[in-house]
Amino acid sequence: MFGDRFHLAVRYEEILRTDGVLRGLVGPREAGRMWERHLFNCAAIGPAIDPGATVADVGSGAGLPGIVLAISRPDLKICLVEPLLRRATFLTEVVARLDLSGVEVRRGRAEALHGKLIVDVVTARAVAPLERLAAWCLPLLRPGGLLLALKGERAVDELLAAEPALPGLGGASWGVDLMGQGMVDPLVRVVRVRRADTDWRGGHAAP
Repeated sequence: MFGDRFHLAVRYEEILRTDGVLRGLVGPREAGRMWERHLFNCAAIGPAIDPGATVADVGSGAGLPGIVLAISRPDLKICLVEPLLRRATFLTEVVARLDLSGVEVRRGRAEALHGKLIVDVVTARAVAPLERLAAWCLPLLRPGGLLLALKGERAVDELLAAEPALPGLGGASWGVDLMGQGMVDPLVRVVRVRRADTDWRGGHAAP
């Protein structure tokens, strides 16, 4: 999963387990299961992202999955979007401590970046219900771009609830993928939403 950058993943896990817990970004009960529940879980979505893609990790929090992707996929250009100051400060410190290139931290809400940030892929993990998340994230995508939302066991139910709204938000296709075959157990449930290939107007997706 991490190849010759595994040492960076080890350092990041240590930061999460220590500073992350002390600063309230990670729950104390998570300290003993960082690898299987967080790092491996997040790295599992890497194969779904094209080489050299630009990525915005919305609501990045402690850097999951954004920092994990920056470690496992150094070919990516990643923007960590986080509105809370203490979390954005933590992210900035982690990027510096791990000397991660191609990573920037933007403090702010995703909707405030509409028209200012355009990327190939948006990732989000445990941020918001899917309909609200799509409204925040789809405008950040280039035409044909991809939203990857890491969800739990109710991923299918969330998608069904949001499905009627997705065309009006610019979604062209969507589904639930199971990722991490041969790497993680249980598999990671990811809601995938593809933005329309062309722009849309009046609340209707382009054909």
